[in-house]
Amino acid sequence: MRPLRYSINVTLDGCCDHRVMIADEEIHRHVAESIDRADALLFGRVTFEMMEAGWRWPAGARPDGVAPWMEPFARTIDAKKKYVVSSTRERVDWNAELVRGNLAEAVERLKREPGRGLLTGGVTLPLALTELGLIDEYEFVVQPRLAGHGPTLFAGLSKRVDLKLVGRMEFGSGAVAMRYEPRR
Repeated sequence: MRPLRYSINVTLDGCCDHRVMIADEEIHRHVAESIDRADALLFGRVTFEMMEAGWRWPAGARPDGVAPWMEPFARTIDAKKKYVVSSTRERVDWNAELVRGNLAEAVERLKREPGRGLLTGGVTLPLALTELGLIDEYEFVVQPRLAGHGPTLFAGLSKRVDLKLVGRMEFGSGAVAMRYEPRR
């Protein structure tokens, strides 16, 4: 069974608004490597649309004003198979497929497929996946920044989830990536 991994950038005060994060070459390289280790990406509609708007470049060409070091990340995410959980979208493209119906059954079916794993991000879908006990690894890239606003992670979680630290990596920016597995 392939694992479902969750990765998110978060500030020290719990904000996960992508507009306040440190977007440097080292962190982009780390995230591109995480994406590359997965067979496919699993997104909710909002995260999918945000990623598509930011990383689906016309004819694969880097838009003006975008740093050259962002290209490997864009190529990596562009090439990956994507599954989009949405009840409102009628169709998706960008190498994507809609996921409908019972979320637990659909994700369990994806996890049973052979491969190296699935990677998810965002806020709403990972909350639902956590409630269902479907996430096998959590990675929080904690940014050395206080944002003073939300959205925040796991708001409304109905039960405590105990985690075990399984890996840690420091970045030059002062960000720290911490990987956890659920204690089962």
